[in-house]
Amino acid sequence: MEDFKENGEIYSQRIRAGKRTYFFDIKSTRSNDYYITITESKKRATPDGFVFDKHKIFLYKEDFFKFAEALNHAIDHIKNNLMPEVDFSQFEQSEVEESFDGLSEDGLKWD
Repeated sequence: MEDFKENGEIYSQRIRAGKRTYFFDIKSTRSNDYYITITESKKRATPDGFVFDKHKIFLYKEDFFKFAEALNHAIDHIKNNLMPEVDFSQFEQSEVEESFDGLSEDGLKWD
């Protein structure tokens, strides 16, 4: 955890989702305020090997509640109105990792 604090990073959580990986990072500003970055990283093959396409969202404290509420409403709408026949409990297996050894599920180094 020491290394995180030096870069303004307080906490990191990784979620593997097939070819994508999501990172939820808590960071601090110089004035000791906190915000979350949500990063989607997708591994893509190139002629020279692999690259990672990354997309990042910065979420500030004043938007935490609105963001969580909107996300929950969107998920509920899909579950209840668009796909009520799907048993979403089949997707509830947790692959959240707070720390990792740098290896993917197939044993390949990702970073």
